[in-house]
Amino acid sequence: MGTLRMGTLTRRRGGIRAADLEYAVLDTETTGLDPRTGARIVEIAVVRVRGDGTLLRESTTLVDPRADVAGREFHGIGDGDVIGAPSVDEVVPELVRLLSGAVVVGHNLDFEQRFLASELVPVGLPEGLPGLCTLRALRAQVRLERYSLPKASHALSGVWPTGQHTALGDARACARLLVEMIANAPGELRYHGAEPEPVAVPLRRRVPVPSGAPAEAVRWKPRTSTPPDLFVPRPWPGARWRPLELDPFLCGGAFGPSDRAIAEMAAHRDARARRRLAAAAAVAGGLAAGGLLAGLGRRLRRR
Repeated sequence: MGTLRMGTLTRRRGGIRAADLEYAVLDTETTGLDPRTGARIVEIAVVRVRGDGTLLRESTTLVDPRADVAGREFHGIGDGDVIGAPSVDEVVPELVRLLSGAVVVGHNLDFEQRFLASELVPVGLPEGLPGLCTLRALRAQVRLERYSLPKASHALSGVWPTGQHTALGDARACARLLVEMIANAPGELRYHGAEPEPVAVPLRRRVPVPSGAPAEAVRWKPRTSTPPDLFVPRPWPGARWRPLELDPFLCGGAFGPSDRAIAEMAAHRDARARRRLAAAAAVAGGLAAGGLLAGLGRRLRRR
């Protein structure tokens, strides 16, 4: 099943209206790019938002990786910043509350998923949560030169996102991009994938305390204190929506010219197949209707 069960956004029928769902938009800052080489989470944020733009809740914290903090030139976090921050196992219960009953969203969610699998699942994060990657969804729906979160946001709405390379700033930017994609789509966007369901919150691992000392609740340590933004969808006046949606599962990786060509060829092939099926169904329906009328005529003549 995997850490996340990835769903898609589509203008085709079926599924659930994307505007009706709740989304838990997740972002992390890490000490490197690959947990297999020792990279660890040093900051995590979740923005809980409805598809119509209603902001429900947001939360963020630094995370003590229990190791040297590398990558400061990218995220600005140093060894001293994580002193007193919770560890990943202490973060999980509150994180599950934030994700429960929502579709987990990220821009390049494949990256976040690797760290969820390596660090958070072993200490209690449930597997099989529904997921949605806005990077893949945007590539599938809209033609752009660049699809990074800041460049796509600016190209579509004319506004650069703030708080870049902070977990909360990037989660807010991704949430806004998702809400605006749903609001500006030329046809109603629908979510196809696993439906979000409530998730049981795991018990936090008990840590021995001295006799008589109070057991303190885990406190998150945010570094971002700016007030929450209102997710009023901005228009995308220059957006070039694809007449044929691409398969989001072909829209990962670098998505260079050859990747785009393969995805576009697949979209044309699928469109031709759907037209053939529709034509065959129409012919079959016509033949069935003709047979029904002929049979009815024979019965009437016998009377």
